[in-house]
Amino acid sequence: MKTNEFISTLRAAPSNQLIFADLDGHAVHSGYHLTELKAASFETVDCGGQVNRWPETIVQLWVPLRADNEYMTAAKFLKIFDKVRGLIPVDLDAEIRVEYGDDNFFPSTYHVRSMTDDQTTTRVLLEPPHTTCKARDRRVETLSTTDSCCAPPTEECCLT
Repeated sequence: MKTNEFISTLRAAPSNQLIFADLDGHAVHSGYHLTELKAASFETVDCGGQVNRWPETIVQLWVPLRADNEYMTAAKFLKIFDKVRGLIPVDLDAEIRVEYGDDNFFPSTYHVRSMTDDQTTTRVLLEPPHTTCKARDRRVETLSTTDSCCAPPTEECCLT
């Protein structure tokens, strides 16, 4: 999900409690804090030797030992987001990700799969990241085949 879509959804229901949950329905504990907002820029080289660049907005959540029983409201999240945006450039077209980990969530940077609203809550559905081979993905898109260029490795695929 793009940062601007995420923020627009929050602005539509600012008084809602903001609940982050995984695909199994486990929710980030109430009383969490938004401890950091990162405007990240990635520059990578995949196994096919192609340079890749993309931005991400990463929000980091943390639950203190003595957390209260209240979920953060969308308005509070937006207040923090707007303050940070005044201090650093945040690409609103970047994918937004959520960094979190606890007993129910393996520590990771999760994709936002979807958001739903009801009268009192905005629920953010988090999806774990997955790995892929960008060179293979490009080949599949180009050739419309499911053959992997990396099994076995070929000269056009791997940097070795």
